[in-house]
Amino acid sequence: MVEIAPYGSWKSPISLDMLVKQVVALSYPWHSGGDVYWLEARPDEGGRQVIVRLAAGEAGGTASDVFGPDFNARTLVHEYGGIPYAVADGVVYFSNFLDQRLYRVAVGDALTGSPEPITGEPEVERSVRFAQPVVAPGGRFLLAVREQHPEPDVATGVVNDIVVIPTDGSAEPRVITSGHDFYSHVTVSPSGDRVAWISWDHPNMPWDGTELWEAELHAGGTVGEARRVAGGPAESVTQPKYSPQGVLHFVSDRTGWWNLYSVGAGGEAVRIVSAEAEFAVPDWVFGMSSYVCLADGSILASWQERGIGRLGLLRPGADGLERLETEFTTIALLQASDDHRVVVANAGSPTEARCIVRIDPALAAQSAGAPAVSVLKRSRATSVDARHLSVPQAIEFPTGSGLTAHGLFYPPHNSDHDAPEGELPPLIVESHGGPTSAFSAVLDYGKQFWTSRGFAVVDVNYGGSTGYGREYRERLRGKWGIVDLDDCVNAARYLASTGRVDARRLLIHGGSAGGYTTLCAVTFRDVFAAGASHFGVADAAALARDTHKFESRYLDSMIGPLPEAQAVYEERSPIFHTDLLRTPLIVFQGLEDRVVPPNQAEAMVAALAEKGIPHAYLAYEGEQHGFRRAENVRRTAEAELYFYARVLGFTPAEDLEPVPIENDDKLPIA
Repeated sequence: MVEIAPYGSWKSPISLDMLVKQVVALSYPWHSGGDVYWLEARPDEGGRQVIVRLAAGEAGGTASDVFGPDFNARTLVHEYGGIPYAVADGVVYFSNFLDQRLYRVAVGDALTGSPEPITGEPEVERSVRFAQPVVAPGGRFLLAVREQHPEPDVATGVVNDIVVIPTDGSAEPRVITSGHDFYSHVTVSPSGDRVAWISWDHPNMPWDGTELWEAELHAGGTVGEARRVAGGPAESVTQPKYSPQGVLHFVSDRTGWWNLYSVGAGGEAVRIVSAEAEFAVPDWVFGMSSYVCLADGSILASWQERGIGRLGLLRPGADGLERLETEFTTIALLQASDDHRVVVANAGSPTEARCIVRIDPALAAQSAGAPAVSVLKRSRATSVDARHLSVPQAIEFPTGSGLTAHGLFYPPHNSDHDAPEGELPPLIVESHGGPTSAFSAVLDYGKQFWTSRGFAVVDVNYGGSTGYGREYRERLRGKWGIVDLDDCVNAARYLASTGRVDARRLLIHGGSAGGYTTLCAVTFRDVFAAGASHFGVADAAALARDTHKFESRYLDSMIGPLPEAQAVYEERSPIFHTDLLRTPLIVFQGLEDRVVPPNQAEAMVAALAEKGIPHAYLAYEGEQHGFRRAENVRRTAEAELYFYARVLGFTPAEDLEPVPIENDDKLPIA
């Protein structure tokens, strides 16, 4: 029987505990020696990241941890990190979070020993870091991106390079290339005689302009003279990979879209896939992989169309990709097996949370037969009936300068509830981080937490987001704090004008760059009833001055170079315009955040207090940029729901632990 209840007060099958219990974040699958590995981030272990192994022939069985509870596979290179491990010949090499040293551990039917360090202990804790290790053929040495910090928590003087390291730890790392500000995507040819990598320099970010380099790799781990293969200051090149036949491939946006290329016999770039689609994602972290080269010369690739992920197969000599239909709407982090015949990946759909899957391209190309995709590991031990899940709708809406922008709209949905006739739902506008990032259509219980309680949600892929080509991505150049804000406001107004949400109950939240957009919205616009900032930027100039090396020049293109553009920074920074504040706000912050330090949140909270505006502030010890601990993830969702209920004046279905709200006498009576 369907129960009639106001939006926001529906009883949801997605409890607070379901956000963190029996759930892990899955990433970076690896296929080696018939075994499949992946990385699990476990909220109930304080966010510890564990490498797990599913032995050959055990699909559907239980995976075992590669190491014990004293280790945590996570790198801090670029602060955001990325892939921290590699596997070759039954040995796992990984970066340990506690000390950032590289370790090795042999695996078998059971753990055969404790991890042993293969890099030395630096004088300053965590001052030498390694990311994206690659084991060269033969297994005698590995290559990795190294980052050295002369002083802790200081962006200046940080040096990045690529080093070669003996896999037995018998010698110190030796530099094979240096001189650029950043390096990524180290890859070695199957014969072990060539190595390629990506580099770039300030003020570029990797999606602005990068270069692809290649050099001879000698048996002792030394390299010959490097030559530039592709790229430049206005071309983003990424994801270099060698095919089993030794042909170097890469992705470039030289045509305005990230398309696939190979390197011809004369060293020229040959476009092998031409489409108005993105075959790459921004390299915020190490290890992004949108395609793999297969044994028969085919390429299995994933790409984005209007926020929806696709999968296709490019056969040798074929004119274009053959689209493969699967149930998944996001497929990422593709990794081929040793023989390049099967692929593992991270996948998800609107009704399937992210999972580790195995793809057999040979079966995928057939019109009948066994399923091409099988699930090896789900991120959740329990699931909610699909009848309670909201399925996103891709929307395109009018925005500033006569343009349109994109988003994914989730209407409120819970099969056990409906709202009183004539009532429209409140809307939560989600602004993503990055801001060079994008939302995808994959099941997120954090989002369904809201829709199953009667909230509508819109994920705004505002101008500057990836997945819609370089021109769309560059809408944000010089206009951060303008284009993103306009698009979020216009998404809300569009949904209200079309009768899908209540214009009087518009909410906005976001984290990091999305938190900045949120703070701008509650400061510069009088559209939203409340906002929630998760480690958001309040002072853009302080972010440029105080942040880590990777992003220290990011705002040159987004706002302008300092000190010349100081006035523009102040014009767009909410902290300098607190006289305009009038919207209730809840603020969440990690106290060990190096990307957006706590003083930004604290300054905003002080301004809210001075203005007498209803607000709440929750700061978490031990959390960095993004919350990993189960208790903090749970508390954040609970507090935000409690805050919205007080602002909008509805009664949630469950008992919530109250949040201390300053100036709560100005809110509706609970």
